[in-house]
Amino acid sequence: MQDLIDFLSPVNMQQTINDQVFTEGQFAKHISIHENEIPDIEHADIVLVGIGESRGLGLEHINHDAPDKIRKQLYQLFCWHSDVKIVDLGNIKTGAELKDSYAALQAVLVELFEKNKTVIILGGSHDITIAQYNAYKAMNQIIEATCIDALIDLRGDSVFKNDSFLLDMLTVEPNMVRHYNHIGFQSYFVHPQLLETMDKLRFDCYRVGVVKEDIEEMEPVIRNSHLVSFDISSLKNSVAPSNLQSPNGLNGEQACTLSQYAGLSSNLSSFGIYGYQSSTDDKEMTAKQIAQMIWYFIDGVYRKKQEANINEVSKFNEYHTYFNDVDTIFLQSKKSNRWWMQMPDKKFIACSYKDYLKASTNEMPERWLRAQERVS
Repeated sequence: MQDLIDFLSPVNMQQTINDQVFTEGQFAKHISIHENEIPDIEHADIVLVGIGESRGLGLEHINHDAPDKIRKQLYQLFCWHSDVKIVDLGNIKTGAELKDSYAALQAVLVELFEKNKTVIILGGSHDITIAQYNAYKAMNQIIEATCIDALIDLRGDSVFKNDSFLLDMLTVEPNMVRHYNHIGFQSYFVHPQLLETMDKLRFDCYRVGVVKEDIEEMEPVIRNSHLVSFDISSLKNSVAPSNLQSPNGLNGEQACTLSQYAGLSSNLSSFGIYGYQSSTDDKEMTAKQIAQMIWYFIDGVYRKKQEANINEVSKFNEYHTYFNDVDTIFLQSKKSNRWWMQMPDKKFIACSYKDYLKASTNEMPERWLRAQERVS
């Protein structure tokens, strides 16, 4: 990592923690923090990287302290999984232009991905997702991506990158997005024709009401993802005061559950949390919310480490089903109770218990149909 030192600034612990004294059980004592030199990441399961870049939102000032405000809250939480090793590399140095900040984050992520590290990105405006995606693109890795956001940022008429970055991510060639999911959009913020376009592209979009009604159905969606980008605009203002987008949205527990699902995914290598503006955060409650989301992500990573490999047949219950002239197999993990279903190409994809119930009553699961449409 020493060759990336030019892109990273250390964590200013005195400024971040305000001379707070920590006990051995808290994250401040568990995380290897970049203060004077970059820590060794060889044995790290998770790497934290902050970026305060907000020019894509049209803000003239740069949100320098946002990642450190989150750290302040995260470091004082208690670590329950000491065998999950975490390194905090500090913050990406702000570039002379927005594109320079993108390039710096991309360079750091590429090196971390090449070392098979899982990265948590503390943003920054939501357009930082494009740098997150570009790291995969630079490696020619085809991915499945998921955004959790109240809006669908495909506004080609906007001058702000924060409103339009999905155009670059989903339309610019060469394109590395095999499939895109959008979780938690709020209908009054989205033009109905945009949803029709997303559906024609076989992208899956889930309205916030659908997510809240049965959040467990989102676990297979996130489990298939390599990249997850979480905009705090998807949270209601009462639990995330920094979010001025809407009084409605996901609650704090639901945000933590989705974050845990991200940590559980064996595909996932990057989890970005964006949209936090410390200047509008009443009593730092949004920073506390994000810190607790990270806690649950780490819990998910711990649980993932306990999960059996899908090739370990004895660790799964196997169910043969037949629906609509399709003969297939469902697998249920004996450890986590999660489900997978076999596609016609014999590959298994993440699914839910509801998918199995539908198949067992001779009804084609929509998840199976959508996945098959994308390969036909």
